[in-house]
Amino acid sequence: MKLESLLKLNRTIRVIGFDDAPFNRGVDDYVSIAGVVCAGTRFEGMVWGKIQQDGFDTTEVICKLLIGKKFLPQIHILLLDGIGFGGFNVVNLPELALRLQLPCVTVMRRQPDLAAVTEAMSRLPDFQQRQKLLQQAGPIYDYSPFFFQVSGEEPAVVAKVLQRLTDCGKVPEALRLAHLITAAVMTGESGSSA
Repeated sequence: MKLESLLKLNRTIRVIGFDDAPFNRGVDDYVSIAGVVCAGTRFEGMVWGKIQQDGFDTTEVICKLLIGKKFLPQIHILLLDGIGFGGFNVVNLPELALRLQLPCVTVMRRQPDLAAVTEAMSRLPDFQQRQKLLQQAGPIYDYSPFFFQVSGEEPAVVAKVLQRLTDCGKVPEALRLAHLITAAVMTGESGSSA
């Protein structure tokens, strides 16, 4: 069912939210990522994977965690905590939406400083490829309190969905839980900045 219909009928929206775990820059080869499945704001399940720090495999890893597995048929929308995982392992947002046949959204807590991002990325190999992936993710929409990029759905619909999926504050619950869980698994306790 389309997101717009789910909103109109006041149905439960099932979401998966991905975040990466804390890691040591330049030390860890791989970074853990968690995908938390929620029905609205209620926790329902989770997937766990590993990506290369500053690599190019996040899109592929997320697809492998979902395609042909139990959660994908239940999910209406996929959320990402930003576009870069494990440093600058940048997600190919249009490809992810196409392969999963789901609206895919990168959610940011604030408007990013794109000049600073470009400067940091320029120090890594394959800068052009990373830059292209950033551009393919499209414009950053500001629907206060949410900043996001989207592939596979209208921004106005996504803004309403994000409100429905957020318990309090500016972070949808699936992303908040993914953040807390990855921090607890890697450091022994959940952080406060979820």
